[in-house]
Amino acid sequence: MGGARGLVLCLALAWSLVLPTGTAQEPGDWQARVRELVAKKDLVTALKIAERRLAESPQDLEARGWRARILYRAGQREEAEKEYHKVLESAPNDTDILQGLADVLLATRRFDEALALLNRTRDLLPNSAEVHVRRGRALRGMGRSGEARGEFREALALEPENREARAGLESVAEGPRHELRFGLEVDRFNYTEHARGMTLSLRSELHARWTSHLSGIFDHRSGQDAGRFRGALTSRLTSRDALTVGAAAARDQGVIPKGEVFFEYGHGVSFGRGNFLSGVETNYTQRWLWYDAARVLTLSPSALVYLPRDWTWQVTLTMARSRFPGTGAEWRPSGITRLTFPLHRRLSGNVFYAVGTENFARADQIGRFSARTFGGGFRLALGQRQELTGYVAYQDRTQRRTQTSFGISYAVRF
Repeated sequence: MGGARGLVLCLALAWSLVLPTGTAQEPGDWQARVRELVAKKDLVTALKIAERRLAESPQDLEARGWRARILYRAGQREEAEKEYHKVLESAPNDTDILQGLADVLLATRRFDEALALLNRTRDLLPNSAEVHVRRGRALRGMGRSGEARGEFREALALEPENREARAGLESVAEGPRHELRFGLEVDRFNYTEHARGMTLSLRSELHARWTSHLSGIFDHRSGQDAGRFRGALTSRLTSRDALTVGAAAARDQGVIPKGEVFFEYGHGVSFGRGNFLSGVETNYTQRWLWYDAARVLTLSPSALVYLPRDWTWQVTLTMARSRFPGTGAEWRPSGITRLTFPLHRRLSGNVFYAVGTENFARADQIGRFSARTFGGGFRLALGQRQELTGYVAYQDRTQRRTQTSFGISYAVRF
């Protein structure tokens, strides 16, 4: 009897030496430990456990899913996306993984892709508040505010206490669709009569994807009263791309363009708020202007960089092709750079520097001369529906000519 008991003990000891220590735990124990570490924001240790599990069992989809979640939380979105796709190759209908991948796409502002993925997830989980919240975020990013409101409301109907859904609904609450702006500008020259201009403009959101711009500009320059009407239409092609086309016609009096046609294409890229550069917007504008005695074509690429602490930096380059009667066409370059920064909760300022004939809205800004312009401005928010902006600029031209400009505008939204 004693010999048999000793034999059993020896076999048990031998088996414990052969058996890997990890199998002494229940299969789900490592997941509980990872959840605990993630809740404590100890992502480094949590990632080590998930990777150790993958080393022991490379086909463990749970471990790979956890690795993807941890990488996403750690800001390694590209690696997280790869891991999510690997899991979906074997489990294409795993709703947790589909939602995790959607989070990556939303964070990288790929709203179209995220919505397609979430449509598929909704078919699998039609009564999930979290899926509706994510769909609302994707639709909001695409500018489809009305549909986003519907998704957030659906999420609240399923879970009345869902904070994300309530915050999302507040973020797409119907706000002002129109902006009416009044502006006044004064130009003082050291070589000719002073000039002034007044602007009245209206911007309207016609639809989630369409915005109209209408303006009337009235100038008094060189003893002449001139005016022009300008209209434009902007289409949001995707969440990142927009196209604007427009034209202007004028009673020119020889001091402003008779006519103008233009288009602008813009593209935006987001890198996330945690990066030094949180995003970049690039634009290309092309304009054709007809004056009494000149024809001008301008090509203007620009970039707006979003910096930390709500600072932005913009650079615009312009190549202008001018043709006057009796002369050949001539290309002349110009450029402007602007730095914008916050001064107070509702007040921001900017400084700018320009070289060349950067403004072609008036006849005195074309021709064979060079100029340097220095200036600055401000923007003051007067509540959520009103704002005041202003600027001052000094232009030093060749032949000792100077121009000092002041401008102020008031906008109301309704």
